Amino acid sequence: MFSINETVSTPAFLLTGFPGLEKHYTWISIPICSMYLTAIAGNCTILFIIKMDQTLHEPMYYFLSMLAMTDLGLSCVTMPTMLRVLWFNHRTIGFNTCLVQMYFIHTFSILESGILISMAFDRLVAIRNPLRYASILTNRNIIKIGVGVALRAALLVFPASFLLKRLRYGKENVLSYSFCLHQDILKVVRSDRKISSIYGLMVVISSMALDSVLLVFSYIMILKTVLSIASKQERLRALNTCISHICAVLTFYIPMIGLSMIHRYGKNAPPIVHILMANVYLLVPPLMNPTVYSVKTKQIRTRIVKLFQKGKS
Repeated sequence: MFSINETVSTPAFLLTGFPGLEKHYTWISIPICSMYLTAIAGNCTILFIIKMDQTLHEPMYYFLSMLAMTDLGLSCVTMPTMLRVLWFNHRTIGFNTCLVQMYFIHTFSILESGILISMAFDRLVAIRNPLRYASILTNRNIIKIGVGVALRAALLVFPASFLLKRLRYGKENVLSYSFCLHQDILKVVRSDRKISSIYGLMVVISSMALDSVLLVFSYIMILKTVLSIASKQERLRALNTCISHICAVLTFYIPMIGLSMIHRYGKNAPPIVHILMANVYLLVPPLMNPTVYSVKTKQIRTRIVKLFQKGKS
């Protein structure tokens, strides 16, 4: 028998903005909205420049295009509920809508992790086997890699939604953030969540945890190759081609690790700390990736400057 507070009908979910700061939501929304707009504009600019400039139709920039599209997807998935809570204090979200948002957030996150490891492979081949670079990373192989990382992300997250639908919830379920995350939905479950929890852990291990190990291995190989180069100038030039990618990796993994640590060891931390870490995890990578690649990649930077100069003339 279900208790009076439990139901088998579609449950309601309540999103949470920034508790205790409701009076300041208008002001809080300004920097957050600015971050979203900057991220969308930056990633669209990257895609436009790569598409229009034939000289950038190379493996490195194809992978950068995939990263930009993933960041756009992540921004577009989280922005509606985030701004709806801040602008209108509209916290209610339907159960199925919440599951769809959760699915796309985690799919895009795993996809970004897969693209980052693909970019590491690109740098490894370019530095370790420069003469075979064009023959290894052909357009056909790049498409296979892109489809592979996309299918992995989509298929890994897909069963999680169905496992969550089988669980029992209360009539009203208060989530910790202004968007839906798998681990946050599990917190409000009122039935046995062991299978969903184990599956969620398996997804993390087989995606981001595995990717992080492969990233470390890739850079060990890159560093080993670079140190074997006799010329100091050539060593610096080789390492410089990896700077943007290293920044993108750190921007993605540091907030993710921080959020995981807070969930595991920060149970006594104020709720605002959890909320800030979750927002940093989803907001910062889409914002910083186009900025980093625009500043650190000469080809991208030069074409952005030309684009603005052309617009002024």
